[in-house]
Amino acid sequence: MVDRYNRTIEYMRISITDRCNLRCRYCMPDGIEQISMKDILTYEEILDVVKAAAGLGIRRIKITGGEPLARLGCADLIKRIKSVPGIEQVTMTTNGVLLGKYLDELMDAGLDAVNISLDSLDRGRFRYITQFDVLDDVLEGIDRAIASGMNVKVNAVLQKDINEDEWLDLAELAKDRNLDVRFIELMPIGSGNISSGISNDEILERLTAVYPGIETDNSVHGNGPAVYYRIPDFKGSVGFISAIHGVFCSSCNRIRLTSQGYLKPCLCYGEGVDLRKVIRSGDADTYGRIVAAIREAVMMKPEKHCFGNGAAPEERSMNQIGG
Repeated sequence: MVDRYNRTIEYMRISITDRCNLRCRYCMPDGIEQISMKDILTYEEILDVVKAAAGLGIRRIKITGGEPLARLGCADLIKRIKSVPGIEQVTMTTNGVLLGKYLDELMDAGLDAVNISLDSLDRGRFRYITQFDVLDDVLEGIDRAIASGMNVKVNAVLQKDINEDEWLDLAELAKDRNLDVRFIELMPIGSGNISSGISNDEILERLTAVYPGIETDNSVHGNGPAVYYRIPDFKGSVGFISAIHGVFCSSCNRIRLTSQGYLKPCLCYGEGVDLRKVIRSGDADTYGRIVAAIREAVMMKPEKHCFGNGAAPEERSMNQIGG
């Protein structure tokens, strides 16, 4: 599919649940109301969307949440999506707490890669950010995934006065491990407005001072907008997703499906198409209506996001949208 700005859209992020086993303060702090399961797309409904999307040229799927592994049957869904004609790759974003438990099932399902959210290597600070003392489980999941041969990325969000001093420790996870570390600028979505993030330009400047041999890495690492760098003697690379201080919208290739079946053309804006209403309409040509709705959403994609100008029209929290 090609949108109004001649961008090829071939990547869909699918949230399968708003639920999570952590309570990260900028994503899903205590007090956020959970969605009723009857309002969340069933796996069969998600597969119907994937089949229609694949027919339109979607080739890559990212499974997200909430925490996707908190929903039973996640690995089986991945296996079924992998079998849809036209789908070339299925990856997943997780907090890593349950990764070790389900890794064998995910490998058997054919999962191609995993992104693991990790904002601190300090036990007390990790507990403060996530409100749970499970850092060891996350680190074990990371190491088990690497040992299995899985393509692994670690996603870190730095916040002022919370974990901003951990930029070097987090980056150096890529020194002796076959993984990439990516710094993602804090986005003003939902509870992301309660604290201030760190500019990726600032982190890169600090890294360059410590490792003056750092150089741009132009190899392909994934489906997203990250810019990567290689540091001499590091096994992995360090990447930056600069949603606030960098504009990568001209190459945007994605659309997002929330767990409630709302198809979002852009993370920043609230506009989109209610696919759940289409799917559950009882129309004889449900497939055709899903195809039309996906096309409509793609044509709604804005030229660029609104981050960085003080505006964030999207009012839902990140766990409701899909990380």
